Amino acid sequence: MSEEGQTQQPATPDMSNMWRMMLIMILTFGLYFLDGNDHIIGKGLNTVFQFIDFKGQFPVLVLMFMGSIMILFSSGIRALMTDTLEQQKAQSFSSAFRKEFRQAKLDNNLYKVKKLTKMQPMVMQKGMESSNQMMKSMPITMLIVVPILLWIRYFVSTTAFEANTMVISVPWAMNAVNLIDIYWIFPAWILIYSLMSIPLGRIIMSVVRVFQFKKRLLKLETKADDTT
Repeated sequence: MSEEGQTQQPATPDMSNMWRMMLIMILTFGLYFLDGNDHIIGKGLNTVFQFIDFKGQFPVLVLMFMGSIMILFSSGIRALMTDTLEQQKAQSFSSAFRKEFRQAKLDNNLYKVKKLTKMQPMVMQKGMESSNQMMKSMPITMLIVVPILLWIRYFVSTTAFEANTMVISVPWAMNAVNLIDIYWIFPAWILIYSLMSIPLGRIIMSVVRVFQFKKRLLKLETKADDTT
């Protein structure tokens, strides 16, 4: 098959990827519906997590601790099931391609635009392969994330409420806010939880990439030594 024939192949979406997304949505809504206002799942998980809820006295500390648990588990699963180095490579390649394509259009370089246009299906295919890898770990990750969020919801509405510690100070408000106050469409505890867990997730995934990079280098060095 010629190079032109390869570049003309369209990048078709992975149907299994779409089914995974639907499964995740059904799972999320199903667990949330099952939990309900009675906090069935949250109350059940409280038999385990009650030992780290500090009797509701330190809600921010509990949110930080649970965010750390969730990030550690979900990051570990992603690291085991996906090649983060290949994902980063694909993202960097796509970013560089978009930059070159945009610059070629600005320069009105028709030859380069035509050449990059032929490469587009291959670039899209690489991006979809990277997304498919990420989606493989998503259902398992959600099995951890959603129950933890349901327990936190129970903790805020029951344990913290009974301890009368639902009103706290936050960076984005002049006055103290209630953990169940709604901002945009999210309760305050979700925003606090996200502010704590997202940066930690970035740090953990950076450490994972460094570890995988060193492991890849060691493997290449070993292979080079074997050939000499």
